[in-house]
Amino acid sequence: MKNRGLEVCLVKPESIAAELGLEPGDRVLSINGETLHDLIDYRFWETEEKLSIDVKKAGGELWILDVEKDFDQCLGLEFSGGGFGRTRRCSNKCVFCFVDQMPVGLRKTLYVRDDDYRLSFWSGNFITLTNLKDNELRRIARQRLSPIYISVHTTNPALRREMLGSDKAALIMDQLGYLAEAGIEMHTQVVLCPGLNDGAELERTTSDLAGLWPSVSSLAVVPVGLTRYRQELFQLRGVASGEASDLVRWVGARQKQYTHDFGDPFIFASDEFYLLAGETVPPAVRYGSFPQLENGVGLTRLFLDEWAKVQKTLPPEIAAKKAAILTGSLAAQILSPVAERLNKISGLNVSLHTIENYFFGRQVTVAGLVTGRDILKQVAPGEAGDLLVIPSVMLKKEAPVFLDDISLAELASRLQVNTAAVAGPRQLVDVLTGSPERADVFIKNS
Repeated sequence: MKNRGLEVCLVKPESIAAELGLEPGDRVLSINGETLHDLIDYRFWETEEKLSIDVKKAGGELWILDVEKDFDQCLGLEFSGGGFGRTRRCSNKCVFCFVDQMPVGLRKTLYVRDDDYRLSFWSGNFITLTNLKDNELRRIARQRLSPIYISVHTTNPALRREMLGSDKAALIMDQLGYLAEAGIEMHTQVVLCPGLNDGAELERTTSDLAGLWPSVSSLAVVPVGLTRYRQELFQLRGVASGEASDLVRWVGARQKQYTHDFGDPFIFASDEFYLLAGETVPPAVRYGSFPQLENGVGLTRLFLDEWAKVQKTLPPEIAAKKAAILTGSLAAQILSPVAERLNKISGLNVSLHTIENYFFGRQVTVAGLVTGRDILKQVAPGEAGDLLVIPSVMLKKEAPVFLDDISLAELASRLQVNTAAVAGPRQLVDVLTGSPERADVFIKNS
């Protein structure tokens, strides 16, 4: 395929690119003879001090530009589509795939099965390595695309082939070994499916991955997520509370061993396990450098530690205000004592609303999968009082919209209440005590 390069969408004023006469619509084809396939290529080769840049102008003219610059000096270009083009899709048929359990009618991006090594490096997305070509594996090593995030699930070749529905899944240890030899840092995860990859299989997986430490620098164990839309899919069940208790105790023992051996806990259970088991969330020292926060590992501990500091600064009283805090059923046990303490502030009346997940099924208990329509079913207009507060995790990162495309503004309008999305205890207290502008998002109901 003929190289089309990267299309310029923005040239920063007074940048090197602006001085060279580059404009939106131009295409940067290569740097120092290296073809540019995406933003990673561009960033990698842009760091050279002497550059020979091949450019195709919007009008079709070909330019060759010679540039001398400092090592850390950028050219000043941004590219259409973020510089990545089409996302690499997953061809696996994982028995636990959450996309297969999605109802129709949600926004299109939620149905995309991505397995793109570039986004693993760039954004921390988990990939399986089964959709990698050999040249892409070599590229990771050559350009030192590190760290990357890998869904391992099991290191048993036959079991991984079965769980992921791909013959290439059996190559996992060879692939991890190659990346380790190349000095690539890897963060890994196991989606725990009772009866499949737990017990002795989890022991084997953990031992195999620990054998590649420090290149494999962390392993997170997260429970399988099951919705009510599993018709004609592989028979799976969720993790029972007793199994969660056994798992967190087992992880605790392994953390003690690896802290002794490596000086780092290495393996982590996601927060869901502790809440499901009713076990105390470990102290911060058990989370090392918190390497897998985006995977739901350690967020509860950070919340509790921040709350311990914030509650020491609570005012004794405020002007009269009635507020409602919404959460999923799993986090309610964490927020219940928080709401109780907040109600000791004179003038503040806080109610905690646990939103059951009827949309995906009541077995889905995390706040991040609560939809706008479930909130509208379970909270009546005017019921929240003066202010409705939700955790920011319920909303799309790029915009204040729930999974079902109901916007926070629509929710505020239909419930006839000012609404705030907050990211933690500090923001929660700020919006409750009179500083709504400090929320991640604040919608004033008109």
